[in-house]
Amino acid sequence: MFDDIPTVTLPSGTSIPALGIGTWNMGEARSDEAQEIASIRKAVALGMTVVDTAEMYADGRSEEIVGQAIEGLRDQVFLVSKVYPFNASAKGTIEACERSLKRLGTERLDLYLLHWRGSHPLEETVEAFETLKAQGKITDWGVSNFDTDDMEELFSVPDGRNCAANQVLYNLSRRGPDYDLLPWCQQHGIPVMAYSPIEQGKLLKDHELIRIAKAYQATPAQLALAFILERDGVIAIPKSAKPERVEENRGATDLDISDADWAALDAAFPPPQKKVSLEML
Repeated sequence: MFDDIPTVTLPSGTSIPALGIGTWNMGEARSDEAQEIASIRKAVALGMTVVDTAEMYADGRSEEIVGQAIEGLRDQVFLVSKVYPFNASAKGTIEACERSLKRLGTERLDLYLLHWRGSHPLEETVEAFETLKAQGKITDWGVSNFDTDDMEELFSVPDGRNCAANQVLYNLSRRGPDYDLLPWCQQHGIPVMAYSPIEQGKLLKDHELIRIAKAYQATPAQLALAFILERDGVIAIPKSAKPERVEENRGATDLDISDADWAALDAAFPPPQKKVSLEML
């Protein structure tokens, strides 16, 4: 029904789909939970098996929603969660991971990320990540919201080069990573996970995006996701709380955009010509 999803290979050699599902804002309202669970299960059924969450999201309730959604499907899912920076001490990281595992109803995370830089030294957090790996509680670890200088600092600490991914804000309207962060990560074999790849829906009203999408009988969201999927080593994790929207996102893999239309998108959403500090939401 759909074209195959491109894959991205982690430094460990594990290949994962370049299109998954995010869960930011899921778990906020009990009335929405059944539909949110259905959306996650729909994503897994469609091969969008990267499921991203965090202890921060809805104060852990998002992880509980994910846990319910993947019950019976755990071995099909590449499960990602994140530790708060203020929990990311040597001891606190391990304790936070154990709480996340309990909420998720699983014995391991496939990828555990430091949500953003905090006051705890990177050496401590990396040490804790390596301990969790040795204990089998996580398979890989990475970071989130790390700019190029952060990544270089990370690589300078013991075991810092074991980083498996960097999750950042990246989409057509937030192209700062194109200048140096994305090339740096590509050069060092570090996959980039693009959160808010359709800018929480704000991109969908752009006239040029709408015009080009119509030419392919596609939606603006599909075109925005196709932009991410065109990049080597980048994974899109759009948050989708409705199963029909998940299916729409899956259709992004079927688009074959012409060079002329890629150029038109570059004109509408110009890549940076100088260093732009990494943005966050």
